[in-house]
Amino acid sequence: MSLLDDVAERDGWRCWVCDEPVDPDESVNDPRGPSVDSRTADRKAKVAERLAHRGCNTRKGAVKVVIAWPEHLYVVEPAPLIAVADRLERKGGREMVGRCPTKRDAQEAADWLVDRFSRLVPGLPVTADIQAGGGQFLVLLATGRR
Repeated sequence: MSLLDDVAERDGWRCWVCDEPVDPDESVNDPRGPSVDSRTADRKAKVAERLAHRGCNTRKGAVKVVIAWPEHLYVVEPAPLIAVADRLERKGGREMVGRCPTKRDAQEAADWLVDRFSRLVPGLPVTADIQAGGGQFLVLLATGRR
């Protein structure tokens, strides 16, 4: 198996940038085709290769990648998830990632975050917690020290 196949199988044929499926039969030259990428452009960083669409990988080279929060989630001041992932991976601990007006909104965001981080940072056990305060619900992500 090639590196591309190994990485793609491990990542479940999902793009780490946009979290959409990657078609294994698409040409590697097509924007929706598979490519191997890392989460950072820093060659010194020890970040495992990840599967990305060719187009997502190319755009990432031109601008800093942003992991979009889904539009259906109602989150106020959502945190930039790449920065959160970097800090949790490096230091562990916990971090507030957004505020929601209802507990239901907070639970939906928490569930999505745990699922998304399982693909964004494989091997990093991330949990979500919801705390009420000031008429809103805070969504926190936590992990043990690495």
